[in-house]
Amino acid sequence: MQDGRLGWQPTIQSFLDLPRIVCIIMHTSFECMRAHASTNSKVANPRRAAPIRDGDFLVFLGKRVRQLRSVRGTTRKMVAREADVSERHLAQLEAGEGNVSIVLLRRIAAALNVSLVELFGPETEEPAEKQMIQRFLERLPNHRLEEVVLRLMRDFSPGEKARRQRIALIGLRGAGKSTLGAKLAEERALPFIETDREIEKDAGMPLAEIFALYGQSGYRAIEKRTLERVLNENERAVLSVGGGVVSEKETFDYLLSHCYTVWIKAQPEEYMRRVMAQGDFRAMAGHEHAMEDLRRILEAREPLYRQADMELDTSGNSVEESFSKLKTTLQTNLR
Repeated sequence: MQDGRLGWQPTIQSFLDLPRIVCIIMHTSFECMRAHASTNSKVANPRRAAPIRDGDFLVFLGKRVRQLRSVRGTTRKMVAREADVSERHLAQLEAGEGNVSIVLLRRIAAALNVSLVELFGPETEEPAEKQMIQRFLERLPNHRLEEVVLRLMRDFSPGEKARRQRIALIGLRGAGKSTLGAKLAEERALPFIETDREIEKDAGMPLAEIFALYGQSGYRAIEKRTLERVLNENERAVLSVGGGVVSEKETFDYLLSHCYTVWIKAQPEEYMRRVMAQGDFRAMAGHEHAMEDLRRILEAREPLYRQADMELDTSGNSVEESFSKLKTTLQTNLR
């Protein structure tokens, strides 16, 4: 019931998992506390909170429901319809006059899009900014939450200043990572590191032989060790990272959390033209559907590349034009 990444996520499904909590709150905690206070008053713990009387509890609950409805800008009629209860019953509840059942509370909580824990939560006035963030997260699909957590950790963690000292260029081969990375490192007087070359040094063989001997999984394991070593050895640097790093989640997360990442991208035709201009025709050799394959790879990786801190499209631009855009964007974002 507890999401390890963002804490409680108030979805309707989570309400269906909570009848035991409601029972404890409604039928155990309050009743047992009252019974304990009356029968064991001589030995009661002086730090124990005073039991809440039924009337006071209903007033608190009514006020809480009304407050949550107001925060979400929902009318009483809308909540009543969503919860499948009469508007009169809801009005009585908000006035502190309702003797509500557990099932009814669960339906009202679902209609308000809050958890039962939040419904019974302490009456504290949250800052408007925090309420806006909470409402935004409530509307966000579950599959986007990990991305939010990652960005929050990157942008607001204590190590953020150190992370921004290392700039990592990511993207498919032919985007211009090596060319732009070398120019950026020279201008900033920083080491320029190509992770592919570092992997070859660590393994003592070319990339093609690493793949042939160890396969994809073996290569990715070497890539991760090499990346960790490079970042441990260099507090400040510009890196050009192999395009497939995004396919290994643990390695990519490590890169994102330790470097300011820039996705260097281009149109598929540009990728192919630049690779061939370098004299490398392997992508086209015996592959009449090479462009189609390239498009498929780009489409599959694009959501991952978009996790980078910023993007730079080099399509149709000269090296100098792309470099000027890169410098300007970095100056704005890294101030």
